Amino acid sequence: MRAGAALIVLGAMLAGGHAAAAQLTVDITDRQGKPVPDAVVTLLRRDGSGAKAGAATTHSIDQKDLMFQPYVELAHPGDAVVFRNSDTTRHHVYSFSPVKQFEYVIAPHDSAPAMKLPRTGVVAIGCNIHDGMIAYLYVTDAPWSAHADAGGHVVFNDLPAGAYDIRVWHPRLPPAKPDLVQNGVVLAADDRRRVPFALTLLPDLRFQFDRERTRY
Repeated sequence: MRAGAALIVLGAMLAGGHAAAAQLTVDITDRQGKPVPDAVVTLLRRDGSGAKAGAATTHSIDQKDLMFQPYVELAHPGDAVVFRNSDTTRHHVYSFSPVKQFEYVIAPHDSAPAMKLPRTGVVAIGCNIHDGMIAYLYVTDAPWSAHADAGGHVVFNDLPAGAYDIRVWHPRLPPAKPDLVQNGVVLAADDRRRVPFALTLLPDLRFQFDRERTRY
């Protein structure tokens, strides 16, 4: 086969492979139709298949202007997190979460040591000095996971065909409730599917702080 013909065949094969991959977009809004950022979306294939998480990653959560940044961070078991203080005041970072309990007093412009996240679950984080400072680590071993953008959208590309359970979590969902889920969403090889989720959200505790409603 001539080189030019071989390139044409290879291009057709690559194009066909790309067309055979499904795309799933998850659109997350509140009950008024406004986009909801900071949601975490996870996908599980009903047959249990899917790639496992790659090499462990170290995440950074900063404290700036008396707020945690980011508000929600997505991680996997075995990852680590470092807390940095970019403020000019001291912060006392802590969590009583069953996933990982910890406590760090962090001086201005200093960082805590890297802390390993041993297992799945939600880690609610607070500051013992500034009550309105709240953040969350969502630790998952799902083969596909992503954080919603400012428009409330998550896009998964190159998904193999099959049936999926789609789960959505947000820190302002009612306490002690499981993730919202749509089970058995079937994707064909060339699907371009959009799945909506409408969330009923509680007030943002960062701005309407009530110590009795925190879940540390």
